[in-house]
Amino acid sequence: MKLGLRENWRQFTLLVVINAFVGGMVGMERSILPQLAEVEFGIAAKTAVLSFIVAFGISKAFANLFTGTLAGLLGRKRLLLLGWVLGLPVPFLLMYAPSWNWVIAANILLGVHQGFAWSATVVMKIDLAGERDRGLAMGLNEFAGYLAVALAAFFTGWIASEYGLRPYPFYLGVGLSVAGLLATLLLVRDTHAHVAAEAAQSKAPRLAHIFRDTSWRHRNLGSVTVTGLVNNLNDGMVWGLLPMFLVQKGFSLHEIGILAAVYPAVWGIGQLFSGRMSDFICKKDLLLWGMLLQGLALLGLAWVDSFAAFAALLALLGWGTAMVYPTFLASIAENTHPFDRAKSLGVFRFWRDMGYAIGALLTGVLADAFGIPTSIVAVGVLTVATGFFVDFRMRCQTTHLKLWGWLTLTRKAAI
Repeated sequence: MKLGLRENWRQFTLLVVINAFVGGMVGMERSILPQLAEVEFGIAAKTAVLSFIVAFGISKAFANLFTGTLAGLLGRKRLLLLGWVLGLPVPFLLMYAPSWNWVIAANILLGVHQGFAWSATVVMKIDLAGERDRGLAMGLNEFAGYLAVALAAFFTGWIASEYGLRPYPFYLGVGLSVAGLLATLLLVRDTHAHVAAEAAQSKAPRLAHIFRDTSWRHRNLGSVTVTGLVNNLNDGMVWGLLPMFLVQKGFSLHEIGILAAVYPAVWGIGQLFSGRMSDFICKKDLLLWGMLLQGLALLGLAWVDSFAAFAALLALLGWGTAMVYPTFLASIAENTHPFDRAKSLGVFRFWRDMGYAIGALLTGVLADAFGIPTSIVAVGVLTVATGFFVDFRMRCQTTHLKLWGWLTLTRKAAI
């Protein structure tokens, strides 16, 4: 059994495509659901509108927490298949929901689907890639997922502007869920043999208490987990409040769809580069600068008015997120034994995706009390502070270059 992207490129490519389907499922909501809440269900309070993100974040977080155990009991492929089965009803619930409670129920199912399906593809790609190409593997995985989020957000926004908020935008989800289910059932192979092959040669120590070590106690794992939570906290705010903020600024639904797609598009494409960078560069440097760029972009969003300014700042936010997202997963894999990896990734993703719920509640309350700009500024400050926290607490692997050293070598090589 051989490890590596080249040796396993067929299965790896298939999993990349399937993860794009997973990303598209959540992208179909991204530009239109806040408008659906206000236009069709008459919900005005920001906290109430963001309740769908709270439901999504909590259900996805707990699904992630159990993925490690379920991956061991069911196998990776069956876990992915279960995720798709749970995702099938989601677009139908959104198309025909007679009340907002149905939308909440759909997002609970969507969260569990995302937790099982996305986590399964992440773990399987790490299993296939081995230690040498882990960052690149995560970059490709997240690139596919978040580029699909962007494309789905753009197309559903365009469809909604042409044909209405329901039902046509959600037909995309029907196609994605059926395609993902069939591809998994007929083409995906499990990766348990790859795990055993890597475990036989791994030098990483076993974790004494996986939940506690990943959540906080382990210096590197705990730092990554806190940073992941804050990252998804600000993403939850952008997901829920940005469309409403853009409506207040006078942008059309079509323009909102474009702007809602810029951020995940840059996030997705950027990970092609940042994932590979994390194989060579000190991971805490990527986390520091990624969080600083995110925070500065968020602070800028509170003060601009033009379409071009919003697009530029959302692109900067996307690149900052691209720097950290594959780095999170590569860091967890780097600091865990292969037999602990699935559970540790599940614990990390539990806290990271709990950030959606925390962010939606926090920013919704702040927006109702003080306005959306104040909420955006508060999250921007928190994001910057988290960057400095990870720089203080995390430690670099001795085999990795500091970011400035890598940039210097790259510049000399180019000359």
